[in-house]
Amino acid sequence: MFKAYLKIAFRNIWGFKIFSFINVLGLAVGMTACFLIFLYVRFEWSYDRFHKNAEWTYRLAADITTSSGTQIGYQTSAPMARSIKAAFPEVQAVTRVVPANLLVIKGYIKFQEEHSLWADPSFFSIFDFPLKYGDLETALKEPNSIIFSETAAQKYFGNSNPVGQRLLLTGLKLPAIVTGVMKDIPVNSHLKADMLVSMSTYTKTFQPFIEQDWNSFIYYTYLKLKKGAKPGKLEAGFPSLLLNEAGGAMKQGNQKYSMFLEPLRDVYLRSARGAPEKGNLHNLYTLSLIAIFLLLIACVNFVNLSTARSMERAKEVGIRKVAGATRIQLMGQFLMESLIISQIAFVFTIFLCYLSLPFFNQVSGKIVSHGVFEQGSYVLYLFPASICIGLFAGVYPAIVLSSFKPISVLKGRFTSGIKGVLLRKILVIAQFGTSIALIVGVIVVYSQVHFMRNHSLGFNKDQLMILDNIGTENIPLFKHILTEIPGIQSATVSTSIPGKDYNNSILDQTSIQNSKGDIQQDNIATYSVDYDFLKTYQIGLVAGRNFSKDFPNDSVHALILNMTAVKNLGYNSGDQVIGKQFTQEGTNGIIIGVVNDFHFHSLKEAVQPLALRTGLDYSQFMTLRLGSKNLSSTINAVKKKWDLIIPIRPFNYFFLDQAFDQKYRSDERFGNLFLCFVVLAIFISGLGLLSLASYSTLQRTKEIGIRKVLGASVVGIVNLLS
Repeated sequence: MFKAYLKIAFRNIWGFKIFSFINVLGLAVGMTACFLIFLYVRFEWSYDRFHKNAEWTYRLAADITTSSGTQIGYQTSAPMARSIKAAFPEVQAVTRVVPANLLVIKGYIKFQEEHSLWADPSFFSIFDFPLKYGDLETALKEPNSIIFSETAAQKYFGNSNPVGQRLLLTGLKLPAIVTGVMKDIPVNSHLKADMLVSMSTYTKTFQPFIEQDWNSFIYYTYLKLKKGAKPGKLEAGFPSLLLNEAGGAMKQGNQKYSMFLEPLRDVYLRSARGAPEKGNLHNLYTLSLIAIFLLLIACVNFVNLSTARSMERAKEVGIRKVAGATRIQLMGQFLMESLIISQIAFVFTIFLCYLSLPFFNQVSGKIVSHGVFEQGSYVLYLFPASICIGLFAGVYPAIVLSSFKPISVLKGRFTSGIKGVLLRKILVIAQFGTSIALIVGVIVVYSQVHFMRNHSLGFNKDQLMILDNIGTENIPLFKHILTEIPGIQSATVSTSIPGKDYNNSILDQTSIQNSKGDIQQDNIATYSVDYDFLKTYQIGLVAGRNFSKDFPNDSVHALILNMTAVKNLGYNSGDQVIGKQFTQEGTNGIIIGVVNDFHFHSLKEAVQPLALRTGLDYSQFMTLRLGSKNLSSTINAVKKKWDLIIPIRPFNYFFLDQAFDQKYRSDERFGNLFLCFVVLAIFISGLGLLSLASYSTLQRTKEIGIRKVLGASVVGIVNLLS
């Protein structure tokens, strides 16, 4: 019986090649899209799950509550980790890291290692990043110890074992020794680094007092709990710990700290607090929903075409029933045909995935898979899925076709039912309704990206060239020489720039008299700038004046606020805050100006309070406003001056508008993915409509012939069928 079913199924499939091909193609395209979405979603969910103790690893996050509200963050201060480890025996290990951007010099080789971390010796007791060379226990124990990733180590040492080799760190002629080489950190890790430097290097050389400072929130802190420990119970003890350990610091700063635990596996996708690299859970839900829609559309095509062909299969059903076939046997026959089509579609799916995967990796911006068979289990998942799809798509046609009454069919009284026609119309409308909804979604996504890229940021970001990591060597001379280049209109030096990820280490404790006459203390983001910052960025003043060399006190004792900071103080206008006293990190002065709000983050985030002050101890960025002509010659001229004045550092630059575009790159990539799958949905829907129109046209062959004999034109018949 099975052999007969198989033979008849292939005979029917081969007899109606066009419609079989349309069914196969629709199912194959739908399954291909679903498989690619599955790979992407699976990859996003895999972030940080490769650590063997990921289930018991948590990130410590801290909030700061002041009189103006609560600042939600994911960074902590240095003593928090030490205090938790000492107070709670269920904490097995704790480690801290601090982002760094360090210059490394080996002879004539110099690189700015932007993806670097200061790390505690316990780093490898929590994270499973294996070492190719070196000892996990001691590699980060001593000051001035460095661990490179394999890729970074090749830049300096080639393929040789560099352990024990010496080089210079940060350009300050600080000697360092290579103590290990680790395997490149996997792509699906929210924490990435090409270089690890021992934390003791940071605390002893750069920040000798930070280990006792409860108010500098710059650390990423991670805890590994003992198996069976309850994180909720641990969190319940945090308030009393903070009161005992940090009570004095909180009282002095007129603020309150709160600490929370976030599962490591939730940091990338589920955390509302952010991360060095952050995913979007809603995008994954959206793509998963699109995958379901694509499969449903493909299955609807199969159902429509199968039921539309019911007239041709009616006599076959009638004869089989007269010959003794039962309804169950007929349903088995039709389901067999459906399963064969779905398995042919499965083979096509593997081929289409093989062809489209490189393009999909490029559009998504991630290598979600290097090949279809990289994970053999994924293909094994697809095979039973294709069987289920075949059964799902074929069950309704099987029920309809097997229900025909043989007497009516064989007497020629059988006609296609109104219910069947109505169902096909409903399914087609649902197909295109879904496609239209997806098109609207694409338009919304691209409109959001267009808005973010073109909306005013509160300053002019065009033609701004940023020199990165300029250090402290000969900066006044360098700036003066650059402003003499004809293509440069103005220049400014600052510790931070709009568009770059803001470092919470520059959240300074600032006390200012508010509108009620009280001294209000907040942690306000602060840019250290020079006198030309507002001019170069073309930021408008609301009240007061800019920094000026005509006022000697401006070099230390002056502050400019944005309007958000002014409103947080309770003032209605910028003029009301001019002349008010401020205290910031031990320095007293007065408010001399107020600027319009400008977006120093992306447009996804609300404008935060910001303060500008002069007195640069360290300058990371120099911003140059360029003219619109001869950009390449201007850049070459800047490079020549750089190599002359700052030869110790590599020449790194970028344009600010490109930096802002990077912030919206993930949204653009999602929009591109969305667009690709919407196009596939429309294609599959179009296939279904084409097949139904073609079949309807074939059924009306006699009618078309009679109309042409009676004088109908080709255009008229096309209009009729359309």
